[in-house]
Amino acid sequence: MRRREFISFVGGAVAAWPLVARAQQQPEQMRRIGALINRPAGDPQGQAGMAAFRQKLQELRWSEARNVRIDIRWGENDVDRTRRYAAELAELTPDVALAAGTVAVTALQHISRSLPIVFVSVSDPVGAGVVDSLARPGGNTTGFMNFEYSLSGKWLELLKQIAPGVKRVAILRDPAIAAGIGQFSAIQATAQSLDVEVSAIGIRDPSEMERSVTAFARFTGSGLIATGSASPVRYSDRIIALAARLKLPAIYPYRYHVINGGLMSYGPDILDPYRRAAGYVDRILRGEKPADLPVQAPTKYELIINLKTAKALGLTVPQSLQAGADEVIE
Repeated sequence: MRRREFISFVGGAVAAWPLVARAQQQPEQMRRIGALINRPAGDPQGQAGMAAFRQKLQELRWSEARNVRIDIRWGENDVDRTRRYAAELAELTPDVALAAGTVAVTALQHISRSLPIVFVSVSDPVGAGVVDSLARPGGNTTGFMNFEYSLSGKWLELLKQIAPGVKRVAILRDPAIAAGIGQFSAIQATAQSLDVEVSAIGIRDPSEMERSVTAFARFTGSGLIATGSASPVRYSDRIIALAARLKLPAIYPYRYHVINGGLMSYGPDILDPYRRAAGYVDRILRGEKPADLPVQAPTKYELIINLKTAKALGLTVPQSLQAGADEVIE
C-alpha cells in the first residue's frame, strides 16, 4: 500500500472509532415491570418472594441496573388500597405486571385488558374469573396457582394422623372468594370417610373469628384447619396464637406458619412460584403472549412439623409421620 493510501486508511479508521465506541456503549432498552403484591411492605414472605423473583430475572439477564425497572406496590390484602395501586401502576405503562393474590389480579384486570399479567398466589383462577381455563388462559393473564383443591382433603388426613382424637374441625376460610368455597367442599368430601364433622368459619373480622373459634373449642376433640386463602394468611400470627391458647391441633398451608409456632403445615414452597413467574415475565418481554402460556400448578408440596408445639399440645407425633416430613422442627 502506498504511503498516501495508508495515511488515508488510518485516518478514516481513527475517525470511525468514536462512532463504533458510541454504538457499543448505547444502553439497552429499559423495560418496565409493575408488581402488585397482596402483603404489607415489611412482610418477610413478600420480601422473600420479590427477592426470589429478582434473582431469577438476573439469571435470565434482566438487571435493574441495566435493562429493567421494577415498580412495586404493596396492597396489604386491602381491596381499596389494591385498586388504587393498580391504577397507579397502570399509569406507569409497564410492559408486564406481576400480581400476587386474587385481589391484585382482578384489580389490574379491571384497569386494563391489554396489560400482560403474570400472577402468583391465586388458588382458583378459573373460578375467580381470572382466566378462561388452565390450559388456554385467553386474554392478558396467566400464572401460577398456589393450590389444587384435592390438596385440601390432605390437610384433614394429616390432622387426623397427628391428632387421632380429633372429631370435629373448624375450617378457617375467606367466604368472599371462590377458593374458600372450593377448599371447604374438598375437605367435606374427605371428612365423610374419616368420620369427622367440619364447620366453616369465615374470616371477615378477626375479632369475630376469635369468638367463633373459642366457642367451637369448648367441645372436646376439636381441631383447626387454616386454608390458603387471603384472610387466613393475613391473620396467621393471630390464628397461631389462638390455637396455642385454646390447645387446638391445627394445620396450616405454609412452612412459615410452623416456623412461627404452628403445629404442622402442608403446602407448596411459596418462593417457587415467584421464580417460575420470572420465567414467564422473561418470555413475555421477549414477545410471547400470556394467552399462549398455560396456568401451572405447584410441582411439589412439603410437610413441616413442629415437635415443640406438638409436645405443648400433649401430642405424640407418629414416627411414620416424622419420617415422611420434609422438615421436623425440634
